[in-house]
Amino acid sequence: MDINTSGLSNQTTVDYKEIVKKYTRYWPWFVFSALLFLMLIFVYMRYDVPLYSAQASIKITNKGSSELNVFKDLEVLSGDSGDPIEDEVLSFKSRSNLIEVAKRLQLNVKVLAIGDIKNSEIYGDLPFKINFIESDSVIRNANFDFYIQPKTNTTFAFSLQKDSPSKKFDFGEDISTKIGDIIITPNFKDISNFRNKEFKVEVRPINTVAQYYQRSISIAPEQKGASVLNIYLYDPVLKKAQDIINELIKVYNENEINDKRNIANRTSQFIEDRISNIYSDLSSVDQNAEEFKSNRGLTDISSQASLNLNSGALSEQELQNTQIQLQIASSMKDIVENSDGFEVLPSNIGLSDQSIATTTARYNELALERKKLLESSNDKNPIIVNIDEQLSNLKQNMQSSLGSMTNNLNLQANSLSKRLSTINSRLYSAPKNERKLRDITRKQETTEALYLYLLQKREEAQIAFASSEPNFKVIDWAYSLSSSPIGPNKRIMYLAAIFVGLLIPFMILYVRDLLDTKIHNKRDLEKIVDIIPVLGELPKLGRKEKKLIHTQDRSILAESLRILRTNLDYLLKTNSSSENGNVIFVTSSVSGEGKTFVSSNLTMTLASTDKKVLLIGADIRNPKLYTFFSGKDVDKLGTKIRDNKDGLSEYLFNDDLGIKDVINPILAHDTTIDVIYSGKIPPNPAELLMSDRFEELFKDVSKKYDYIVVDTAPMLVVTDTLLISKYADQILYITKAGMTEKKVLEYPLKLKNDKKIKNLSFVVNNVKQLDLGYGGKYGYGYGKTLKKWWKFT
Repeated sequence: MDINTSGLSNQTTVDYKEIVKKYTRYWPWFVFSALLFLMLIFVYMRYDVPLYSAQASIKITNKGSSELNVFKDLEVLSGDSGDPIEDEVLSFKSRSNLIEVAKRLQLNVKVLAIGDIKNSEIYGDLPFKINFIESDSVIRNANFDFYIQPKTNTTFAFSLQKDSPSKKFDFGEDISTKIGDIIITPNFKDISNFRNKEFKVEVRPINTVAQYYQRSISIAPEQKGASVLNIYLYDPVLKKAQDIINELIKVYNENEINDKRNIANRTSQFIEDRISNIYSDLSSVDQNAEEFKSNRGLTDISSQASLNLNSGALSEQELQNTQIQLQIASSMKDIVENSDGFEVLPSNIGLSDQSIATTTARYNELALERKKLLESSNDKNPIIVNIDEQLSNLKQNMQSSLGSMTNNLNLQANSLSKRLSTINSRLYSAPKNERKLRDITRKQETTEALYLYLLQKREEAQIAFASSEPNFKVIDWAYSLSSSPIGPNKRIMYLAAIFVGLLIPFMILYVRDLLDTKIHNKRDLEKIVDIIPVLGELPKLGRKEKKLIHTQDRSILAESLRILRTNLDYLLKTNSSSENGNVIFVTSSVSGEGKTFVSSNLTMTLASTDKKVLLIGADIRNPKLYTFFSGKDVDKLGTKIRDNKDGLSEYLFNDDLGIKDVINPILAHDTTIDVIYSGKIPPNPAELLMSDRFEELFKDVSKKYDYIVVDTAPMLVVTDTLLISKYADQILYITKAGMTEKKVLEYPLKLKNDKKIKNLSFVVNNVKQLDLGYGGKYGYGYGKTLKKWWKFT
């Protein structure tokens, strides 16, 4: 037979049916694993704490601050301040807000009812009230647990650890602890529902509780770009989750209103101060005008220089506006320079420089954030120190900007004054009284314009103060779509358990197959050897099963050997042209793969057909043939064997010995065969096998026997079999399932490809029952006790 150049199979077709069958054969593993994980998930969900979902809906109604729009007509707030919705969400979930919620709801104190397996939190209607004598600042930073067990209507047991010795106290009695005295008072009329029930009280730092709920609360828009936000919180106690969301909305709105009112009050106070100063100036100017007219007896003075005054009207208007800006800038500069600490500053008071207005708005934002942080921290906090640095830089920038602005306005006013002086010089021809009165009138008009402007802004500031409203409008207060817990989801958990239960054995089998490099059955071998015939596969035997078959044997081993015999006869008839007996070499890669087992049983199978069969032990380095024919079921025939001490090695070495001297007639069970044992182990086995007597042996026995089965040495280990392979009509290469490496088979295939051996065929030995082909699948060996279904390996 010819084989391909590599000697290995080039077949790349994927047999999906075989792949599926590879895993379905282990179906008990999959069933057991899935049931195991289902049981584990059932136990887990039975004792896991369920979670409930609370949800609220709010709408952002005020994306801008009304009190910051008092001077909107000056267009000083046209800059982009980022995404207002995202800013509101971040501010809503701020740590300071949640600390305030935890304080109001006393979330740092939790009461748990101790159960046999799991503990249940009690919220709201507690069986007793806990009063801490120590200050709130101590309790809110404490980390402390204790246990309470009501005994009667007036007494209870107190302990610091579960199942530890407890002390008996009366309700209302002081209990000394490391966090101060505690007073427990009953909140029930009848003790029967609580007697001998144990409760655990956990006191945790308020900051830790706030941070936990800050991470737990999630906020998401109803849809992309919408101003309606949904607030979610999952907690083992539904009422607690609803209260936390509702209280958080209230706290946030209160803080926002207070912040807006603080800015509005500061702005209104600034305007009031300026009005008071300007009112004094206006009164003084009016009095000067009155005295001037009275002293000079003037009632109505016609303008003698109307043309000159009209030409200077535009300059006068510009000077007036410049002086207004100058006075506002100077007042703002004084406030910035004289302000102590980091109080909020008046914003948007009419300055034309937009950079100052933007800087003021940023300064107020940081000042308010600093104020909130100081409620739960101190000025040494790195975040507050960083904000202080930013505020100081902003104040310096405002001082610099206001200084530059006042300087520029002074220069502008001086320039306008010089221009007006030029115009007024033309009026020197006018009476002196009229010129002085005009100066007084001009100052009067300027002061009056500024006074009226500030009065208007004061009213707008008061309106902004009165109309301060929260940025959120509550659409739905916290509610739950269902009174049933949302987690754990039983359907998903069970499906996940089934999936994982099926996945784990699959992965184990997949990895095992991925790392597997051994032959397991006839199908594996056929994929490697390609067109070289695989004559059969022999089953794996148990420890108590007989290793040698008999004529009436109906076991799987016997039927597998009969299949091997049939396939072997077909090959021998096809390949052999000699009329002499067929010489069959049985070899393997290494020792322990079952070549002696196969050669012995093959001899018994061939002899059961009334053929003359000779079994030769040609493995003279490691003889094992004698172990198969030394049991109680084996009888030695004849008297010329001299206790079987002479074998093949003695025959090859001693020319005085004839073939009849080393042949042992044996009756094994009810079958007669002839055996030539290996004999003693010689020092030069290779040289003995190359001798002429070995060739003479085969020429002689081939004429007397129908089959000569030769148990040879392993081909991969020693060269003995390769030296004598020329005498073989057929070479049976034995592989052992679960032991023979696939890569090892490259060696005999290469020998066949190089034509160093001929008529090569393979046999798979020690195949597990599930890996067997038709013989194992369709019940050969019906007299054999089959394995139970759980012993599928």
